[in-house]
Amino acid sequence: MNKILPVVLSGGSGTRLWPLSREKYPKQLLPLVGDQSMLQATVARLDGIAGLGDPLLVCNEEHRFVVAEQLRLLGKKGRALLEPFGRNTAPALTLAALWAQQKGGDPVLVVMPADHVILEAATFRAAVSRAVVLAEAGRAVTFGITPDCPETGYGYIQQGAALGDEGVAFELTRFVEKPNRETARAYLDSGEFLWNSGIFVMRASIWLTALEHCRPDILAACRLALQGGSEDGDFVRVDPAAFGQCPSDSIDYAVMERLTGGLLGLPKSAVIPLAAGWSDVGAWDALWKVLPKCEKGNAWRGDVLLEGCRNTLAISESRLVACVGLSDLVVVETDDAVLVAQHDATQDVKKIVDRLKADGRPVAQWHRKVYRPWGWYDGVDSGERFQVKRIGVKPGAALSLQMHHHRAEHWIVVSGTARVTKGDEVFLVSENQSTYIPLGVKHRLENPGIVPLEMIEVQSGSYLGEDDIVRFEDTYGRR
Repeated sequence: MNKILPVVLSGGSGTRLWPLSREKYPKQLLPLVGDQSMLQATVARLDGIAGLGDPLLVCNEEHRFVVAEQLRLLGKKGRALLEPFGRNTAPALTLAALWAQQKGGDPVLVVMPADHVILEAATFRAAVSRAVVLAEAGRAVTFGITPDCPETGYGYIQQGAALGDEGVAFELTRFVEKPNRETARAYLDSGEFLWNSGIFVMRASIWLTALEHCRPDILAACRLALQGGSEDGDFVRVDPAAFGQCPSDSIDYAVMERLTGGLLGLPKSAVIPLAAGWSDVGAWDALWKVLPKCEKGNAWRGDVLLEGCRNTLAISESRLVACVGLSDLVVVETDDAVLVAQHDATQDVKKIVDRLKADGRPVAQWHRKVYRPWGWYDGVDSGERFQVKRIGVKPGAALSLQMHHHRAEHWIVVSGTARVTKGDEVFLVSENQSTYIPLGVKHRLENPGIVPLEMIEVQSGSYLGEDDIVRFEDTYGRR
């Protein structure tokens, strides 16, 4: 194993960036800044560091195929360690550290959330290289973001005495919770405090040693979960029952806060100040701050027209959005929802998502366009006893061999060629041709070609939910 293992934590749901970010397709999978998704940008950010190994991504089981596809498009190899459900960042890092040791090494772990923006990648790589040296000497290192305002939405880190003569790393004195405005101003004026970035660098053994002292219950549960798991290609699965017994806690609370007191038997910690255009993009106003803006402070993406607007963020996903005379607003349009919010109220978007969930509305969790390991489908229209979808199938991919109890399906090929299994028949359906799948008949759709297959599916029946699927065979191990 290489001496440096990037560990990318990709378990967040990004509810404050609704409606672009949804629980089933959260912000780290989206290209919010630039052409790459946030996850892809996080992985690529370390390129060029000597001794760098393939990344280990810790993600939700439901996101495994999207994560794997995004790595493939990036030209990267790597593993995805799958959590059956979220237990916060401390168990996620523990699973990663145990897996690394299981592979026979003790690499330096560079632990990064998948949903942060760092605009100055070269500055970040230089800081990581310095952190690796400290980590190899046994330190648990974190990065503190050099603050430029009295921000109340971040935790703070107090830096102590300098380590060495260069003054690029410091003793970590303490972690501080999110302060009020007056306290944040005092922190900023003192010059001793940094924003907590949530990025860490340490050897796998250092984390596990610290956890043994601080949270042996988390360590024990993660050991059992990994021991009872399995590896399937590039996917590392844990035992759901054992992981379900693991307490939920963050890296900061579980360990890092306790390393600041110099307790006997615990590793020493350090903090490196970082000024590299960092943002956790925790809400729409944070995204607006890091995006390129015109001279009037406006940022936009998609088919947007602005007239007489200032300090406005406007995003269009599917249609023209025209804004007139707006100031300090966020306008986000998707094909199934529109958000309009004041800059200083964007933290409350989560309350809207909570209300949607309470009402059982799928728009809280799903986009209209849903990605699957074989491609995607887009719910174009629906009504009583019918539903219309656009379906895209990747070259060489296949849907499961399945059957429905309550619906029949009509398939019309728009482009490409489909191989259709219908009962005992197997045949090709070409562009501008169609076929009919009666209720209760086993069927499968495949793309045998080298170009994407796109088709229209018209469903009709008494029940059209996605749970009306009986799978008999599936390439992707779904049930």
